[in-house]
Amino acid sequence: MNFIDRLADRIATADSVVSVGLDPDPARIPDHLAEYDLPRWAFNRRIIDATHEHAAAFKPNAAFYEDPDGWKALRETVAYAHGKDVPVLLDAKRADIGNTARQYADLLDDDGMNVDAITVNPYLGRDSLEPFLSREDKGVFVLCRTSNQGGADLQDLELESGEPLYERVAALADLWNRNDNVGLVVGATAPDELEEVREIVPDIPFLVPGVGAQGGDAEAAVEHGLAEGVGLVNSSRGIIFAGENQGEAFADAAGQAAKRLKKRLNQYR
Repeated sequence: MNFIDRLADRIATADSVVSVGLDPDPARIPDHLAEYDLPRWAFNRRIIDATHEHAAAFKPNAAFYEDPDGWKALRETVAYAHGKDVPVLLDAKRADIGNTARQYADLLDDDGMNVDAITVNPYLGRDSLEPFLSREDKGVFVLCRTSNQGGADLQDLELESGEPLYERVAALADLWNRNDNVGLVVGATAPDELEEVREIVPDIPFLVPGVGAQGGDAEAAVEHGLAEGVGLVNSSRGIIFAGENQGEAFADAAGQAAKRLKKRLNQYR
């Protein structure tokens, strides 16, 4: 099965479209975990234990792991999530030219990592994404209309055709989807654009960030983010730091936050 099929199975098993973002900011990890060799891994393990039954996927952001101990923590995290039968989507936003892109894409097949999907940046065009797209069993989520406030600076620019740039990206991603492994990143903080992109690409699943700490539209995220029931709605800080300042109870609070989000999203499914 390719990633989309595996994700569909996981959504059915967990009865959830929640993606739990694993962004272990060292400044916010509970003090009692500082004694561990890999505090980020110790943090993630407890978060995974508390949230996995409510998670359709885990989404670590590479920015929180880009140092030697961080990569070790990430490898342990990916393996542990897989041990819970939960797929892992690496939020890396990669793309480059030629051999560099191939090196980035090797993250998908690294024996120590072996993530199930990755986010990519389409700004360099089709050839920069080909090393990712060619991995038939891996998911590739293309940035389209992101949840940050400054996303409009470029993504809303109007082309000569009259369409905004993000709509052209969506249409291109549909053309690039020859292996049925492409998804789009479309933020819940822009519900009108979310609906517009869904009209352009009715069959591509979305990764929808921005529900949680960014206050995105949960109903729109589900209504327009899923394609035949498949898609992911992500919350990172809103889940993993729900128990901040609660000491050793932080993981239980994260589990309850994931459960609440699952219930909230499921009322719209």
